[in-house]
Amino acid sequence: MIRVGEYNTLTVRKQLAFGLILEDGKDGILLPKRFVPKNAKPGDELTVFLYHDSEDRLIATTQHPKGILGDIVLLRVVSLTPQGAFLDWGLMKDLFVPKSKQLSGMRLGGDYLVKIYLDEQTGRLAATEKIEPFLSNADITLKEKDLVDLTVYRRTDIGYLVIINNRHTGVLHFNEIFRDVKSGDRFPGFIKNIVPPDRAASGETEIDVVAGKPGYERTEDAAAKIIRLLKENKGRLPYHDKSDPEAIYAFFGMSKKTFKMTTGRLYKEKKILITDTGISLITP
Repeated sequence: MIRVGEYNTLTVRKQLAFGLILEDGKDGILLPKRFVPKNAKPGDELTVFLYHDSEDRLIATTQHPKGILGDIVLLRVVSLTPQGAFLDWGLMKDLFVPKSKQLSGMRLGGDYLVKIYLDEQTGRLAATEKIEPFLSNADITLKEKDLVDLTVYRRTDIGYLVIINNRHTGVLHFNEIFRDVKSGDRFPGFIKNIVPPDRAASGETEIDVVAGKPGYERTEDAAAKIIRLLKENKGRLPYHDKSDPEAIYAFFGMSKKTFKMTTGRLYKEKKILITDTGISLITP
């Protein structure tokens, strides 16, 4: 089955002067010459993204869009028409947002959080700013410590409302945030807590999330990162237990708590030295 708006692995049927024809069980799909990998030939399998070009033909590309079908992403308006707006999503043809799918009108150069969907009437990809109908916590299959993809939606009184796996909503509390975040930011996280409807103040399932990975895996990743950064900086870095939390996050991408826990473990393993002026790598 060919999946428009997604990555497909297709076999090269034949080679033409203007590109490759990929097997789709019908007339074939064109991969234009400019996107053909070096030395690609008939019989090879290629992973390509499928969408409709400006002439409404189904076409393949080896380019990577900023989002695929079902994704919720932050995209910039590059042109406006009476019918709607066009967003830059990293492909030759811009992504269309009909006026009926906009919340309060888009402006040229503005960044907007949108969901990529397939228009049932035209079969073409489009985007909508009205993402609320696509989000629900009614049927949750997640559990605590599950790894998830997070997209920052909007700020609230207690933290940031985030979109989980493009399907659910959760809260990233202020005390779990160690860097500047804004609408549209995307990063991995995990489920910290799930409150069922009968215990939730809102009467609906509530989910708390944390950025990064849980527990031991989190410190393992942090340890590898600290060792790598030490090696890249001649074996020494000017960060220690009394360093500013924001400075630690800006350089290492981790909270001060994770930094202290990880450097403490590396010290016990005799992999680093910790002093009042920083940390240094112990070389065998």
